[in-house]
Amino acid sequence: MKLSIVITSYNTKDLLRDCLESIHGSEGSLEKEVFVVDNGSKDQSPAMVEEEFPTVRLFANPNNEGFAKANNLALGETQGDYVLLLNPDTRLRPRTLIEMVELMDASPEVGLAGIKLVRQDGQMDRACRRGFPTPWNSLGRFLCLDRLFPKSKIFGGYNLTFMDPDGEYEVDAIVGAFMFFRRATLEEVGVLDEKFFMFGEDLDWCYRVSRSDWKILYVGSKEVLHVKGASTRQSPQFMNTHFHRAMLIFHKKHLEQKYPFFINWLVSIGIGVRWVAKAVILKLKRRHA
Repeated sequence: MKLSIVITSYNTKDLLRDCLESIHGSEGSLEKEVFVVDNGSKDQSPAMVEEEFPTVRLFANPNNEGFAKANNLALGETQGDYVLLLNPDTRLRPRTLIEMVELMDASPEVGLAGIKLVRQDGQMDRACRRGFPTPWNSLGRFLCLDRLFPKSKIFGGYNLTFMDPDGEYEVDAIVGAFMFFRRATLEEVGVLDEKFFMFGEDLDWCYRVSRSDWKILYVGSKEVLHVKGASTRQSPQFMNTHFHRAMLIFHKKHLEQKYPFFINWLVSIGIGVRWVAKAVILKLKRRHA
C-alpha cells in the first residue's frame, strides 16, 4: 500500500462528499486506502459514506472525541508507506496525490510536507505554513503587526508572511488540514497528543517532528481548496475555549522551560485575556445576528 488517507469529520456531510469525490477523481495509478472517522455527526454523514463510498473504511464514533483522538483511531489501522491527514472541507486537485508521492520519493530527508491551502475567495490560508508560537511570534500575530508589516521577519514570524507563498522551503510547522508524511516519521515520533481536543495537535506534532532528523517542507507550488471552519463554526464558543486551551497546553509542554517565570506569566495572562475578549465578541455577534 503506497498511501493511506485519514479524514476526521463532524457534521460536514456535503463537504465530505466533495472531498471524497476529489480523492477518487485523482489521477495516476496509486494504490491507496481511505479512512473516515466520524465524530458523532448528526447530519447522516456516516450513512452517506457507507452508501456512496463503499470502499472507504468508516469509523463512526457515537460522540465527538476530538480531532487528535479520532485521527489516532484510524492511524493505527493504516498500511501505507505514506499517510495523509486531510480535512473534510478540502478538495484536492487531480494530480495532488501522485505529485506529493513523487516529491516524497525524491526527498528522503523530508518526513512531513504541506502545501498551499487556498480559501474560497482565492486568498491563501495563512496557517498552511508557520513558525512555532513563541511569545514574540504570538505577540506579533495577536497585535496584527504581521498584517501591518507583512514583509518583516521580526513581526511575521508566526505566519511567515515575509516568505514567498509559491516557494518551497523548510518551515517549523504546517497545518493539520493537509499533513503528508512518511510511515517512518509516524513510527519514530508517535501519534497525535490527545490532550489537544481541537487545535494545537498539529503544531505539537510538528514540534516533535522538528526535534527528530526529519525535515518539514512547505510546497507552495501545489495547492488545494480549503473551505476552513466548517466544523468550528457550528459551536464557536466551544471552539474558542479549546483554541486558547490548546495554546496554553503547547506553551507549557514545549516552551515554558525556555523562558523566565515572568514571561510565562505574561503568556498565560495574554491567552486568558484573548480568550475572554474573543468570547465577548462572539456573544455580541450572536446577539446582533
